[in-house]
Amino acid sequence: MVTGDSFSAEVESIASDGSGVARAGGMAVFLEMTAPGDIVSARITELHRSWARARVETLESPSPLRAEPACPAYGSCGGCSLQHLSYEAQLAAKKAILRDAFTRIGGFREPPEITALPSPAWGCRNRVRLHRGAGGLPGFKGRRSGEVWPLRDCPVADPGIRRLLAETGEALPEDGVTLYSRGELLLAEGRWRELPPRGRLRLLDRDISLDAGLFFQSNAPMQEALIRGVLAAAEGAAPGGAADLYSGVGVFAAFLRDRFERLFLAEQNPAALALARENAGEAEFFAGPSEKAAPAWLRRGGLSFIVADPPRGGLARSLAESLAAAGPEVLAYVSCNAASLARDARILCGGAYALKSLTLYDFYPQTAHIESLAVFIR
Repeated sequence: MVTGDSFSAEVESIASDGSGVARAGGMAVFLEMTAPGDIVSARITELHRSWARARVETLESPSPLRAEPACPAYGSCGGCSLQHLSYEAQLAAKKAILRDAFTRIGGFREPPEITALPSPAWGCRNRVRLHRGAGGLPGFKGRRSGEVWPLRDCPVADPGIRRLLAETGEALPEDGVTLYSRGELLLAEGRWRELPPRGRLRLLDRDISLDAGLFFQSNAPMQEALIRGVLAAAEGAAPGGAADLYSGVGVFAAFLRDRFERLFLAEQNPAALALARENAGEAEFFAGPSEKAAPAWLRRGGLSFIVADPPRGGLARSLAESLAAAGPEVLAYVSCNAASLARDARILCGGAYALKSLTLYDFYPQTAHIESLAVFIR
């Protein structure tokens, strides 16, 4: 097989980037905007040793899993990758991606049954990053280039963001802007349109301080479900000490403080840690990498629970190994990357941990992004 070759095949599954996966010439071939069950004629556009990319030329037989995209910009705007799938098919695909990661990367012969918690399929995105397009007008990055695709609406966004997109004619700052919207709360990084950057958001039974310019989960109902999941995991630990690693603005700690006698937070972003001090209340704070703080806290003893919410790269290897050797009785691992979670689970379960449960929280409908919670017990 060479670049430019044509072939016909049936799409078998969805890859972690949202592309469909077919097989041709003995290799996996990735095809954008296809669905499992599609039969396509396609042409190879990019060839590697064991895989290739191809462009669909004819959709010979469409899959019953297909859906009509709700957004006219779908396919040009780069914000979504799965609008052409029914929501039920999206959830099934994400479960399959997570299961495959645990089997292929984690080495689990039988990963636990994955529970998938659905989100409203539309109007669910509370936090978005707008980029500066032509004339300074807001938009999202395009699918295939660095250009900004101008938008006057986004059906996955919260109603407050949709209203702002529809009415604004005001240019963005040079580097764009991040918005957070829920209910009456509307925040903008950099005070765009005189909107404040900081505010208070009600999550479950308490108010949380946040800043539009700092990381904060982008789907509030799913965030509340995730908090409940972490608290349920914490019920299995003794009420001694708990640590919130990669704590961000301290959302988990704000709820764990009612259950545990002592609380420890590690976060290397100073602005996020300042808000964590507001949200967590009385605690011990470490301004730096979690892999430096956690081993010292573990050596002190009395730490019975850890929640870790690392970035896409997962746990630092030294931290994963420290936890595998001497972690607390319960570890709740919040992940935004199935591959790094599976890799770290392999290390943790190579130590004294067993994987108790695995839950997929669909924070980002219409995309292939996967957020999950793995609970480990000693």
